[in-house]
Amino acid sequence: MLTASTIDSALRTALDEDAPWGDITGEVFIPATASARAELRARDDGVLAGIEVFARAFALVDPNVTVDLAAADGDSFTAGQVLATVAGPARAVLQAERIALNFCQRMSGIATQTYAFVDAAAGRARIVDTRKTTPGLRAFEKHAVVCGGGHNHRFGLSDAVMAKDNHLAVLTGAGLSVAEAIRTARARLPHTTRIEVEVDRLDQVPAVLDGGADVIMLDNFTPAQLRDGVALIDGRAVVEASGNVTLETIPEIAATGVDVISSGALTHSVRAIDLGLDLTLEA
Repeated sequence: MLTASTIDSALRTALDEDAPWGDITGEVFIPATASARAELRARDDGVLAGIEVFARAFALVDPNVTVDLAAADGDSFTAGQVLATVAGPARAVLQAERIALNFCQRMSGIATQTYAFVDAAAGRARIVDTRKTTPGLRAFEKHAVVCGGGHNHRFGLSDAVMAKDNHLAVLTGAGLSVAEAIRTARARLPHTTRIEVEVDRLDQVPAVLDGGADVIMLDNFTPAQLRDGVALIDGRAVVEASGNVTLETIPEIAATGVDVISSGALTHSVRAIDLGLDLTLEA
Protein backbone atom coordinates (compact mmCIF):
# COMPACT_ATOMS: atom_id res chain seq x y z
CA MET A 1 0.00 0.00 0.00
CA LEU A 2 2.77 2.47 0.94
CA THR A 3 4.86 2.17 -2.21
CA ALA A 4 8.12 3.90 -3.10
CA SER A 5 6.34 5.98 -5.73
CA THR A 6 3.67 7.06 -3.21
CA ILE A 7 6.36 8.08 -0.73
CA ASP A 8 8.35 10.05 -3.31
CA SER A 9 5.27 11.79 -4.68
CA ALA A 10 4.10 12.99 -1.26
CA LEU A 11 7.58 14.00 -0.17
CA ARG A 12 8.25 15.97 -3.35
CA THR A 13 4.96 17.82 -2.88
CA ALA A 14 5.84 18.60 0.74
CA LEU A 15 9.38 19.71 -0.13
CA ASP A 16 8.10 21.91 -2.96
CA GLU A 17 5.62 23.48 -0.57
CA ASP A 18 8.27 24.14 2.08
CA ALA A 19 11.12 25.35 -0.15
CA PRO A 20 9.75 26.13 -3.62
CA TRP A 21 12.78 28.31 -4.49
CA GLY A 22 15.30 26.80 -2.08
CA ASP A 23 16.11 27.41 1.58
CA ILE A 24 17.27 31.03 1.72
CA THR A 25 18.12 30.82 5.42
CA GLY A 26 20.49 27.94 4.82
CA GLU A 27 22.00 29.66 1.80
CA VAL A 28 22.87 32.86 3.67
CA PHE A 29 23.86 31.37 7.03
CA ILE A 30 25.42 27.98 6.24
CA PRO A 31 28.63 27.64 4.19
CA ALA A 32 28.17 25.51 1.10
CA THR A 33 31.04 23.27 2.21
CA ALA A 34 29.74 22.67 5.76
CA SER A 35 28.75 19.19 6.86
CA ALA A 36 26.33 18.20 9.58
CA ARG A 37 25.67 15.23 11.77
CA ALA A 38 22.37 14.81 13.57
CA GLU A 39 20.56 12.28 15.74
CA LEU A 40 16.84 11.60 15.53
CA ARG A 41 15.96 11.37 19.20
CA ALA A 42 12.62 10.54 20.83
CA ARG A 43 11.28 13.03 23.35
CA ASP A 44 8.23 10.88 24.17
CA ASP A 45 7.64 7.17 24.61
CA GLY A 46 5.88 5.68 21.61
CA VAL A 47 5.72 3.30 18.66
CA LEU A 48 7.71 4.12 15.53
CA ALA A 49 6.20 4.57 12.07
CA GLY A 50 7.51 6.33 8.99
CA ILE A 51 11.23 5.89 9.58
CA GLU A 52 11.82 4.95 5.92
CA VAL A 53 9.85 8.03 4.89
CA PHE A 54 12.06 10.09 7.21
CA ALA A 55 15.19 8.74 5.54
CA ARG A 56 13.86 9.23 2.02
CA ALA A 57 13.19 12.93 2.60
CA PHE A 58 16.91 13.58 3.00
CA ALA A 59 17.83 11.48 -0.04
CA LEU A 60 15.44 13.47 -2.24
CA VAL A 61 17.03 16.76 -1.19
CA ASP A 62 20.58 15.45 -1.61
CA PRO A 63 21.63 11.85 -2.27
CA ASN A 64 24.89 12.57 -0.46
CA VAL A 65 23.04 12.63 2.86
CA THR A 66 23.21 9.27 4.64
CA VAL A 67 20.71 8.04 7.20
CA ASP A 68 21.59 5.12 9.48
CA LEU A 69 18.49 3.63 11.10
CA ALA A 70 18.66 2.42 14.68
CA ALA A 71 15.00 1.30 14.83
CA ALA A 72 12.33 -0.01 12.47
CA ASP A 73 8.64 0.68 11.94
CA GLY A 74 6.62 -1.04 14.62
CA ASP A 75 9.35 -0.82 17.27
CA SER A 76 8.52 0.66 20.65
CA PHE A 77 10.82 3.41 21.89
CA THR A 78 11.36 5.46 25.03
CA ALA A 79 12.09 9.15 25.54
CA GLY A 80 15.75 9.86 24.92
CA GLN A 81 16.30 6.93 22.57
CA VAL A 82 18.21 7.56 19.33
CA LEU A 83 16.21 6.27 16.36
CA ALA A 84 18.47 7.30 13.47
CA THR A 85 21.63 9.19 12.63
CA VAL A 86 21.82 11.62 9.71
CA ALA A 87 25.05 12.89 8.15
CA GLY A 88 25.91 14.91 5.05
CA PRO A 89 25.92 18.39 3.53
CA ALA A 90 24.57 20.74 6.19
CA ARG A 91 22.33 22.74 3.89
CA ALA A 92 20.56 19.61 2.67
CA VAL A 93 20.13 18.21 6.18
CA LEU A 94 18.56 21.46 7.38
CA GLN A 95 16.31 21.77 4.32
CA ALA A 96 14.88 18.27 4.69
CA GLU A 97 14.66 18.28 8.49
CA ARG A 98 11.15 19.69 8.98
CA ILE A 99 9.47 17.60 6.28
CA ALA A 100 11.19 14.41 7.48
CA LEU A 101 10.09 15.09 11.05
CA ASN A 102 6.53 16.04 10.09
CA PHE A 103 5.90 12.69 8.44
CA CYS A 104 7.61 10.58 11.09
CA GLN A 105 6.06 12.44 14.03
CA ARG A 106 2.49 12.14 12.73
CA MET A 107 2.86 8.55 11.63
CA SER A 108 4.42 7.59 14.98
CA GLY A 109 1.55 9.36 16.76
CA ILE A 110 -0.94 7.21 14.84
CA ALA A 111 1.04 4.03 15.55
CA THR A 112 1.24 4.90 19.24
CA GLN A 113 -2.48 5.64 19.48
CA THR A 114 -3.30 2.43 17.64
CA TYR A 115 -1.09 0.40 19.97
CA ALA A 116 -3.01 1.80 22.96
CA PHE A 117 -6.35 0.84 21.36
CA VAL A 118 -5.10 -2.66 20.55
CA ASP A 119 -3.83 -3.08 24.09
CA ALA A 120 -7.17 -1.94 25.52
CA ALA A 121 -9.04 -4.49 23.35
CA ALA A 122 -6.84 -7.22 24.87
CA GLY A 123 -7.22 -9.53 21.89
CA ARG A 124 -11.01 -9.72 22.10
CA ALA A 125 -11.65 -7.73 18.91
CA ARG A 126 -9.69 -6.50 15.90
CA ILE A 127 -8.94 -2.76 15.89
CA VAL A 128 -9.29 -1.16 12.43
CA ASP A 129 -9.09 2.32 10.95
CA THR A 130 -11.55 4.22 8.74
CA ARG A 131 -11.48 6.57 5.74
CA LYS A 132 -11.22 9.58 8.10
CA THR A 133 -7.68 10.34 7.03
CA THR A 134 -5.73 13.42 5.97
CA PRO A 135 -6.39 14.02 2.24
CA GLY A 136 -3.43 12.81 0.22
CA LEU A 137 -1.84 10.95 3.13
CA ARG A 138 -4.13 7.92 3.49
CA ALA A 139 -1.46 5.36 2.57
CA PHE A 140 0.91 6.82 5.16
CA GLU A 141 -1.68 6.90 7.92
CA LYS A 142 -3.03 3.43 7.24
CA HIS A 143 0.55 2.11 7.19
CA ALA A 144 1.04 3.70 10.61
CA VAL A 145 -2.06 1.92 11.94
CA VAL A 146 -0.54 -1.42 10.95
CA CYS A 147 2.75 -0.42 12.61
CA GLY A 148 0.79 0.04 15.82
CA GLY A 149 -0.70 -3.45 15.64
CA GLY A 150 -4.04 -2.47 14.11
CA HIS A 151 -5.61 -3.48 10.81
CA ASN A 152 -6.89 -1.57 7.81
CA HIS A 153 -10.53 -1.23 6.82
CA ARG A 154 -11.15 -0.65 3.11
CA PHE A 155 -8.62 1.70 1.56
CA GLY A 156 -11.23 3.64 -0.41
CA LEU A 157 -14.53 3.54 -2.23
CA SER A 158 -13.11 1.49 -5.08
CA ASP A 159 -11.97 -1.64 -3.26
CA ALA A 160 -14.89 -2.77 -1.07
CA VAL A 161 -18.69 -2.61 -0.90
CA MET A 162 -20.05 -0.85 2.15
CA ALA A 163 -23.68 0.28 2.23
CA LYS A 164 -24.07 2.99 4.87
CA ASP A 165 -27.12 4.74 6.30
CA ASN A 166 -27.44 7.12 3.35
CA HIS A 167 -27.35 4.24 0.87
CA LEU A 168 -30.13 2.50 2.81
CA ALA A 169 -32.14 5.74 2.96
CA VAL A 170 -32.08 5.94 -0.85
CA LEU A 171 -33.27 2.33 -1.11
CA THR A 172 -36.06 2.87 1.40
CA GLY A 173 -37.16 6.08 -0.27
CA ALA A 174 -37.43 4.25 -3.58
CA GLY A 175 -39.55 1.54 -1.98
CA LEU A 176 -36.93 -1.17 -2.46
CA SER A 177 -36.25 -4.09 -0.12
CA VAL A 178 -32.87 -3.97 1.61
CA ALA A 179 -32.53 -7.75 1.41
CA GLU A 180 -33.27 -7.83 -2.31
CA ALA A 181 -30.90 -4.93 -2.95
CA ILE A 182 -28.08 -6.82 -1.23
CA ARG A 183 -28.81 -9.97 -3.25
CA THR A 184 -28.85 -7.93 -6.48
CA ALA A 185 -25.54 -6.32 -5.60
CA ARG A 186 -24.05 -9.73 -4.84
CA ALA A 187 -24.99 -10.97 -8.33
CA ARG A 188 -23.11 -8.05 -9.89
CA LEU A 189 -19.92 -8.45 -7.85
CA PRO A 190 -16.91 -10.73 -8.26
CA HIS A 191 -17.09 -13.74 -5.99
CA THR A 192 -14.06 -12.44 -4.07
CA THR A 193 -15.77 -9.21 -2.94
CA ARG A 194 -17.52 -9.07 0.41
CA ILE A 195 -20.47 -6.86 1.26
CA GLU A 196 -20.68 -4.79 4.45
CA VAL A 197 -23.86 -3.03 5.56
CA GLU A 198 -24.15 -0.42 8.30
CA VAL A 199 -27.21 -0.37 10.57
CA ASP A 200 -28.14 2.00 13.37
CA ARG A 201 -31.07 0.00 14.81
CA LEU A 202 -31.47 -3.64 15.80
CA ASP A 203 -34.68 -3.96 13.78
CA GLN A 204 -32.64 -3.43 10.59
CA VAL A 205 -30.49 -6.50 11.20
CA PRO A 206 -32.89 -9.28 10.06
CA ALA A 207 -33.30 -7.83 6.54
CA VAL A 208 -29.54 -7.39 6.20
CA LEU A 209 -28.99 -10.98 7.28
CA ASP A 210 -31.67 -12.15 4.89
CA GLY A 211 -29.84 -10.40 2.06
CA GLY A 212 -26.65 -12.28 2.93
CA ALA A 213 -24.33 -9.46 4.02
CA ASP A 214 -20.87 -10.66 5.01
CA VAL A 215 -20.22 -7.91 7.56
CA ILE A 216 -22.72 -5.91 9.61
CA MET A 217 -21.61 -2.66 11.21
CA LEU A 218 -23.51 -1.71 14.35
CA ASP A 219 -23.17 2.06 14.39
CA ASN A 220 -23.41 4.09 17.60
CA PHE A 221 -24.88 1.19 19.59
CA THR A 222 -24.64 1.11 23.38
CA PRO A 223 -22.74 -1.83 24.89
CA ALA A 224 -26.06 -3.47 25.80
CA GLN A 225 -27.32 -3.03 22.23
CA LEU A 226 -24.05 -4.43 20.87
CA ARG A 227 -24.51 -7.57 22.97
CA ASP A 228 -28.06 -7.91 21.64
CA GLY A 229 -26.80 -7.42 18.09
CA VAL A 230 -24.10 -10.06 18.49
CA ALA A 231 -26.69 -12.50 19.82
CA LEU A 232 -29.11 -11.72 16.98
CA ILE A 233 -26.50 -12.11 14.25
CA ASP A 234 -25.29 -15.31 15.95
CA GLY A 235 -22.22 -15.90 13.80
CA ARG A 236 -23.98 -15.44 10.46
CA ALA A 237 -21.90 -12.35 9.64
CA VAL A 238 -18.83 -10.57 10.95
CA VAL A 239 -19.93 -7.98 13.52
CA GLU A 240 -18.26 -4.57 13.48
CA ALA A 241 -18.80 -1.90 16.12
CA SER A 242 -18.31 1.75 15.23
CA GLY A 243 -19.13 5.11 16.75
CA ASN A 244 -18.31 6.49 20.21
CA VAL A 245 -15.08 4.50 20.20
CA THR A 246 -12.44 5.94 22.52
CA LEU A 247 -9.57 4.50 24.48
CA GLU A 248 -11.85 4.53 27.52
CA THR A 249 -14.78 2.73 25.86
CA ILE A 250 -12.73 0.09 24.01
CA PRO A 251 -12.63 -2.51 26.84
CA GLU A 252 -16.42 -2.47 27.31
CA ILE A 253 -17.07 -2.60 23.56
CA ALA A 254 -14.61 -5.47 23.07
CA ALA A 255 -16.31 -7.40 25.88
CA THR A 256 -19.63 -7.45 24.01
CA GLY A 257 -18.40 -10.10 21.58
CA VAL A 258 -18.05 -7.99 18.44
CA ASP A 259 -15.40 -9.14 15.97
CA VAL A 260 -14.12 -5.74 14.82
CA ILE A 261 -13.95 -2.24 16.31
CA SER A 262 -13.41 0.59 13.84
CA SER A 263 -12.38 4.06 14.93
CA GLY A 264 -11.67 7.26 13.04
CA ALA A 265 -9.84 8.54 16.12
CA LEU A 266 -6.82 6.45 15.11
CA THR A 267 -6.12 8.94 12.33
CA HIS A 268 -8.32 12.05 12.43
CA SER A 269 -7.44 13.52 15.83
CA VAL A 270 -4.14 11.96 16.82
CA ARG A 271 -1.34 13.83 18.60
CA ALA A 272 2.01 13.78 16.86
CA ILE A 273 4.84 12.17 18.82
CA ASP A 274 7.61 14.58 19.79
CA LEU A 275 10.77 13.68 17.90
CA GLY A 276 13.77 15.96 17.60
CA LEU A 277 16.76 16.18 15.30
CA ASP A 278 19.77 17.24 17.37
CA LEU A 279 22.29 18.64 14.89
CA THR A 280 25.97 19.47 15.03
CA LEU A 281 27.59 21.51 12.25
CA GLU A 282 31.07 20.64 11.04
CA ALA A 283 33.38 23.03 9.17
